[in-house]
Amino acid sequence: MWRTRTLGFAATVLVVLVGGCTAVPHYGSPSPRTYYLSARGDDSADGTSKDEAWRSLGRASQVTLRPGDHLLLEGGSRFAGTITVGNDEAGDADRPVVIDSYGNGRATVVATNSAGVSVHNTAGVEVHDLILRGRGSARTSQAGVNLYNDTPTDARHAGVNVSDIDAAGFQVGIGVGSTITGTGFADVTIRRARVHGNKDTGLLTYGPQFDDGRPSYAHEHITIEDVQSYGNPGDPNALYRPTGNGIVLGAVRDATVRDSSAHDNGTQAPAEAQYGPAGIWTYDSRDVLIEHSAAYRNHTGSRMDGAGFGFDTSVFDSTLQYNLSFENDGSGFYIFSRWPHPHSGNTVRYNISSNDARKMPEHGGLTIHGSRIKDLQVYQNTVIMGRSSEGEGAAVRVRPGNSSVSVRNNLIATDGDPLVVSDTDLSTSQVVFQGNQFHTADGQWTVAWGDRRYFNLRSWREDTGQERLDGRPTGTAASPCFDEGSLPDIQSPAEARRVIPGCPHAGLDLQKHFGVVPVKVDYFGHVVTAPPNTGAAQP
Repeated sequence: MWRTRTLGFAATVLVVLVGGCTAVPHYGSPSPRTYYLSARGDDSADGTSKDEAWRSLGRASQVTLRPGDHLLLEGGSRFAGTITVGNDEAGDADRPVVIDSYGNGRATVVATNSAGVSVHNTAGVEVHDLILRGRGSARTSQAGVNLYNDTPTDARHAGVNVSDIDAAGFQVGIGVGSTITGTGFADVTIRRARVHGNKDTGLLTYGPQFDDGRPSYAHEHITIEDVQSYGNPGDPNALYRPTGNGIVLGAVRDATVRDSSAHDNGTQAPAEAQYGPAGIWTYDSRDVLIEHSAAYRNHTGSRMDGAGFGFDTSVFDSTLQYNLSFENDGSGFYIFSRWPHPHSGNTVRYNISSNDARKMPEHGGLTIHGSRIKDLQVYQNTVIMGRSSEGEGAAVRVRPGNSSVSVRNNLIATDGDPLVVSDTDLSTSQVVFQGNQFHTADGQWTVAWGDRRYFNLRSWREDTGQERLDGRPTGTAASPCFDEGSLPDIQSPAEARRVIPGCPHAGLDLQKHFGVVPVKVDYFGHVVTAPPNTGAAQP
């Protein structure tokens, strides 16, 4: 079902653009300068005022951008070519080189066979208020904003800020990458970006081949906020890499995705691909937080992936919280790792999945699958699974290869499909369910556990030891009394409130019994009580 996605972007995805800047003699620390470009400019002009603006990006590339310099493009105008910042430029996070628009509106950079903005082996750069459009081979081998480090010695270039960017028509909208172990970027912030209509991925970070025995993360301290990634279709000819993704974080330590969305991606991903795309996911990473974001109507051409959110192979100490997923081809939330890669210390809490796995209902709305997954906590989520036209599914699906996985205080509801499916008869030391609320809106209450089916909570509990704590029964089979019908259907982020239950049921006190430090608020910002009610909403 799921397979590891070792992304070979270094050689096969992004072509690094090295700026054609001509070095000039530089003595001392001259005062920062501001350079202007205008569609009515003159490349023989001085370039240092609006009245003496240059006309072309080619002319701008001839100047070396020193710390504190500004390169300003006339708003509303179009410029052909690439903005390049090379390894002999910028470099001071306290005095960044600023690339921006001036006047009315945003300038447009049309890049043919090249990146829109290329930052190579340097940092101390800010890129703001630009529209980037790709033409020619830029659609298949370039990024709209390409941050790339291949410094041959251990080094992370620190300090890049990208904001208010609209990037379309590239292979990747915004890419942050490295191909040499020990190199990469740090302190990168990407805000208020729209990345759409890019062939492979809206936003991507990546690094060299990951070694679980000696983990090294290319990038550190990455912040992604208010990034909307949509309509990135996938490459119908790419059989050996996942294309059609929204936001992908690879090879990072300490990263946050917040207030972002990925939707309607993957529509042209190939049916024969060995790997599928997903909305927002991470791999080969540690200390990643994905929160207050939405992933919906993401697709896959094959029978794999197409999920909303995911923790893929070799992810550690990371959290998915306060996210909304609905109407994806695959699972709303998935946890996956492939042998022999470890995967531990992760948390999935206060998320909502509504009618996910539309194309592949057998994958489940929330899926835990793979090998060497341990110390995973899944609690206080709401998972609703209506019947798909593709057949029977499951709200929650667990597969072999897990240990110390806990599933607690979740609200799980279906329209007659199994509430939980386990491929084998997993022991409570592998996966334990405790304090959950199970509801079947129509048809028979069902849990499929190994080769047996259970038609009530009591028999499942007695046979498997699930839904017990210190010998006492836990969990409930009760209706949540949703206001919007027996099994409400979310079709837009604004409709998330449809799954607030009218009949709340108390779950377990996770802090008292298991030492789980409670959060202060639920998905909707309501105060969390002790003990909390089941699910992502505390009415």
